[in-house]
Amino acid sequence: MQNRRVLSGMRPTGQLHLGNYHGALKNWTELQYQYECYFFIADWHALTTGYEDTARIEEYVWTMAIDWLAAGLNPGVATLFIQSKIPEHAELHLLLSMITPLGWLERVPTYKDQQAQMTDRDLGTYGFLGYPLLQSADILLYRPQYVPVGEDQVAHVEITREIARRFNHIYGRETAFETKVDKAIKSLGSRNGALYRTLRKEYQEKGDADALAKARSLVEANARLTVADRDRLLGYLEGAGISVLPEPEVLLTATPKVPGLDGRKMSKSYGNTIGLREDTDSVVRKLKTMQTDPARVRRTDPGDPDKCPVWDLHKIYSTAETREWVQTGCRSAGIGCLECKTPLIEKVVAEISAISHRAQEFEENPDLVRDIIAQGCERARDVARDTMDVVRQAMSMNYR
Repeated sequence: MQNRRVLSGMRPTGQLHLGNYHGALKNWTELQYQYECYFFIADWHALTTGYEDTARIEEYVWTMAIDWLAAGLNPGVATLFIQSKIPEHAELHLLLSMITPLGWLERVPTYKDQQAQMTDRDLGTYGFLGYPLLQSADILLYRPQYVPVGEDQVAHVEITREIARRFNHIYGRETAFETKVDKAIKSLGSRNGALYRTLRKEYQEKGDADALAKARSLVEANARLTVADRDRLLGYLEGAGISVLPEPEVLLTATPKVPGLDGRKMSKSYGNTIGLREDTDSVVRKLKTMQTDPARVRRTDPGDPDKCPVWDLHKIYSTAETREWVQTGCRSAGIGCLECKTPLIEKVVAEISAISHRAQEFEENPDLVRDIIAQGCERARDVARDTMDVVRQAMSMNYR
C-alpha cells in the first residue's frame, strides 16, 4: 500500500564508513521488513559538488551497491536502484523548477553553509542551488508516505512538502470537484464515508493530525476506489483539490553520534573514518590511536567518558555491563585508555569482518550485482512512469 512506502538515497562518493552505516544504512536494513522500501544511489546528486571530476563515479556506484548488499539490504524485499537510470527524476525536477520560487532554494540551511565550508570548489552553479529541488523530485516521484531522516535533515523534507503543496494548489483543481468527491465518499460505504467526513472535520476545524492520519489510512486501505477517486479524497482532506503529489511525512530515526578518529563527526572530508570494509589490522591500529579524553595525560589521571569520543562508540557497540565498567574504571583511573578500547575493538572488528566477508561474495560476482540493480531499476521505473502519467495529466501535458 502507498501509506507503507519509504524512500531514501545516498550519494556515491567512495566506500562507505561506520558513520554511514550507523547513521542510515543499518536503519534501512530494519525498515525494509516493515515498509515497502525504495533506496537509490544518488549519482546525479554526487555531481552537485563533484562535477569537475567524474572519472571514478561508476566505480563508486558499484562500490556502494556492494556495500549496501553486504550490510544487509535485501533485494528480495527492498527496491535498490540508480537515480540516473530513471530519467523521470530529471523530468519531474524540470517541471517542478517551473513553479518553485527561487527564494525557497536560497533559504535552505545547507546552501550557504556548504558554500562557506567548500571554499575550494566553485559552487555558484544552478545544480548546487537546485539540489534540494532535485531531492524533492526524487522523493515525490515515488509518492512515499515516509522519508527516514535524522533531526538535522527535517528541513529538506519540509521544502519537499511545500513544493508538493504548491504543485497541488496550482494543478490539483478539477471541474465539479466537490460533486466528484461526494460520489467518491459514497464509494467508501456508508460507515466509512461517515467516518471520513468526521475525521476531515476534526482536522479542518481543530487541526487534529491524528484524525488526518486516520482519514488517509481509511482512503488508502480501500481497494475499491479508483486511483482518481483516491487522489480526490486525499486532496479533499486538506483543501479543495486533488492531491496529485501527496506530501511525504518525516520518519524520524534515531541517529547515534558516530565520532571520527579525531573526535569530530566521522566524515571523508575530515579523513577520520573507519571504512565499512577496511582491513582489520588497519581498524585495530586506528582505534588504538583514536583520540581520548585530553584530561587523561597519565595513566593515573581520572577521566570523564562524556568528554571522550571513544565513549560514543561504546554507546553503539557495548553492553550495559561493559558501559558501566568503562564509566567506573575511567572516572577512578582504574583502567587505562587502551584497556578501555579493547572490548570495543573486538566488537568493531567482528562487525567489519562480517560485512567484508559478505562483500567478497558480491565482488567475485559483479554480474549478480548488476542484475540486482537492473531489476530494481525496472521496478522503480514502473512506479516513476505511473507518477509522471498523473503529473502530465494534471498539467494538461498528456498529449496524444
